[in-house]
Amino acid sequence: MLEDLSQHILDISENSLGAGATDIRISIANGEETGVLVFEIEDNGRGMDPDLLRRVIDPFCTSRTTRRVGLGIPFLKQSAELCGGGLEIRSETGVGTLVRARFRTDSIDLPPLGDVPASVGMMLVLHPDIRWRFRYATGHGDWTLDSREILEALGDRETLRDPSVAIWIREYIRENMNGIGSQ
Repeated sequence: MLEDLSQHILDISENSLGAGATDIRISIANGEETGVLVFEIEDNGRGMDPDLLRRVIDPFCTSRTTRRVGLGIPFLKQSAELCGGGLEIRSETGVGTLVRARFRTDSIDLPPLGDVPASVGMMLVLHPDIRWRFRYATGHGDWTLDSREILEALGDRETLRDPSVAIWIREYIRENMNGIGSQ
């Protein structure tokens, strides 16, 4: 089982990349006042046909050739259901996929967010040709990061590979998430 939501971000983002996505949107709505945390990843990849969509929650279903199991989505489903929530997956061939997990925030089994800034920042740095959009919302407001804005400010994609820039991006995300969460 994956320990926290940041690990699910990495896992599902890798699925999106494997499906040829060029635009990936990650959203976390931390609704403590509503009692529900909603985690979403949406992409414009190849999508799944109806048969694969039905089977994707089976841990022995994978499109990967490097291993015979696909545990990420089944683990996310299990985590959400343990918290009194659920998992929804919508996908259309040639259009893309949306994975949405809901968690009750009062559940003792609610996984921690983990190091979301490091996970999102790492995806942006490792895959600068992908448009990444990250949204974090609480009852105090919301904040969005668009990788196009970062790239525009830097001037070129290669600058992202500089370790000091990668650290700055991670801290920029952390600072903004903390600012939204503590107002």
